Amino acid sequence: MIDTHVHFWNFDPVRDNWITEEMRIIRHDFTPKNLTRTFNDLQISGCIAVQANQSEKENDFLLTLADQNELIKGIVGWIDLKSPDLSSRLSYWNNFKKIKGWRHVLQAESDEFILDPDFIAGIKQLKKFRYTYDLLCYHNQLGSIIKMVDQVPDQPFVLDHCGKPDVKSQDLKTWGQNIKLLAENPNVSCKVSGLLAEADWKNWKEIELFNCFDVVFENFGVNRVMYGSDWPVVLVSRPYQDWFHLVSKYAERFSATERKLIFTDNARTFYKL
Repeated sequence: MIDTHVHFWNFDPVRDNWITEEMRIIRHDFTPKNLTRTFNDLQISGCIAVQANQSEKENDFLLTLADQNELIKGIVGWIDLKSPDLSSRLSYWNNFKKIKGWRHVLQAESDEFILDPDFIAGIKQLKKFRYTYDLLCYHNQLGSIIKMVDQVPDQPFVLDHCGKPDVKSQDLKTWGQNIKLLAENPNVSCKVSGLLAEADWKNWKEIELFNCFDVVFENFGVNRVMYGSDWPVVLVSRPYQDWFHLVSKYAERFSATERKLIFTDNARTFYKL
């Protein structure tokens, strides 16, 4: 099994100021060693390490960890897609085969940024290098994400954290409509990850998460959904194992072959592991 969404960092209170005091359980260092026992217990063979810092230094940091830890099967790094030097930077990073794709923290950006022609032109350069692109956004940004994705029909995308629906309020109608529109693009997949951070951290109910899963699987199907944990962010709510068992419980409705797609095969295909 592959966990498609894990973060590692050496905690820096200035750089990592998004990790508030309320999230103090994750205000320290997290390395692959912190995951080894959990992965062994759950028979998870590896992970995709996803950028948490928007700098090319992050790529070097994750590559060093990957060299030292077989747990890391692939990396989603960061690159400035609006840079006039983008092509040469992509050529440089293409020497490092563990880097499978790229991500920008679009949830912190405006709709204007998402639809900036320079940004979209940058995404259009990724296919030449067979790179994927992770879409990180809030549910209220999905309209712009759809408009952007529509302009790059041959680029492999994956939506992180199901597009961050409002799990807590269960106001899912507009989000669900946008998930349906986004999923009409056959080049877009979705990660079942990160939803506990969007729920009431201590008092969420299983049905609230399953309502979101229903929408994702109805629209993307088992062939375009992949499991991810969003560890260590998931720890603000529950231990890693609780999230894994929650997704596993939902997946019991699928066949063994379909579960293998969700937990293993889709990730291997998408990230070319």
